[in-house]
Amino acid sequence: MIAFLGMGLLGSNFTRALLAKGNQVNVWNRTAARATALAADGAKPFENAADAVTGAEYVHIVVKDDAAVDAVLEQARAGFKPGTIIIDHTTTSTEGAIQRTKYWAEQGFAYLHAPVFMGPQNALESTGFMLVSGDQRLIQAVEVHLATMTGKLLNFGTEPGKAASMKLIGNNFLVAFTAGIADTLSLSRSLDVPFDDVISLFENWNPAGMVKGRIQRMASGSYSQPSWELNMARKDTGLFIKATEAAGMPQIIIPTIAKEMDKWIEKGHGADDWTIIGHDSIVNPKKK
Repeated sequence: MIAFLGMGLLGSNFTRALLAKGNQVNVWNRTAARATALAADGAKPFENAADAVTGAEYVHIVVKDDAAVDAVLEQARAGFKPGTIIIDHTTTSTEGAIQRTKYWAEQGFAYLHAPVFMGPQNALESTGFMLVSGDQRLIQAVEVHLATMTGKLLNFGTEPGKAASMKLIGNNFLVAFTAGIADTLSLSRSLDVPFDDVISLFENWNPAGMVKGRIQRMASGSYSQPSWELNMARKDTGLFIKATEAAGMPQIIIPTIAKEMDKWIEKGHGADDWTIIGHDSIVNPKKK
């Protein structure tokens, strides 16, 4: 039997998918109505988290943050049986994942952090990506179970917090990527270019293939053989800003990037590759 704690968009669709595969699933949610709604799909709802996990081999949880994970698991622990495996899909801090792994081991239970790059539809269809790291014997023991829930299970090795770190890195990219799209669409509106034409551009010119090479170049710290000089990149950035300001269409991140470019140009790096703007944070970080 499986217990699932947290019936948000991901949790509810994970539950529906598990039920469709013939599993018995007990469910709990802080707002009880969300758990009760899953009864129509065959889940067994409970008002108390400890009752929901009683007898469960796997206890899955996906809630808001570190504090919520800790609070809900403490509520549920009275129902854990010997051998219960806790599988946490919540996006949390790396430190939190490490601390929970240690804490629950001391309590006699296995805890595995398994965050996901999956939307609600992915959870329902068992597609997308699930990340794990830590005790490889534990991962091997739950691999078949987790593989039924996702399109691809990514194992990042023996560090307990590595999966949490990789999830945060991925989400950081998604946030920056989305802000970049917003700025791009702001420019397209400023230039009276229909969004359909923007879509057509990216259907034919796909910059996704540049990501790996760009990361490698920026991580190397070598900028002396530019593919796009900083001076020229700054010139183009000025055109973006001029066009959007003239149209009254503010941008989110481009003005900040322009200021960082100016800083490096003032240092004498205008003829270097424009990726030098990330040097201090990537190659030469000033850690406390």
